[in-house]
Amino acid sequence: MDPLPPLTPETLLETLRGPFEELCRHVADVVNRAPTGHVLNHSEEPVRDLLADFRTTIYQTAVQLRIDAAEAAFSPDGPNHRPAAGE
Repeated sequence: MDPLPPLTPETLLETLRGPFEELCRHVADVVNRAPTGHVLNHSEEPVRDLLADFRTTIYQTAVQLRIDAAEAAFSPDGPNHRPAAGE
């Protein structure tokens, strides 16, 4: 089995920018809704859950991007196949 191509941090960042911005909005919302004097008690667990979900998303996305890059580079006709002009 050929090794998967490397993933650049820039590709991962570009792919996850939207979900990360959404995560930040959710975290801010949870912390802002917590009552004064009880911020930790009312926000720590929901924020932890949001971060756990994002941890899964970032890992799955990173692996999938490597797989997608390998599939895009794969030629069904073999590694030395080059399309003829006009193919």
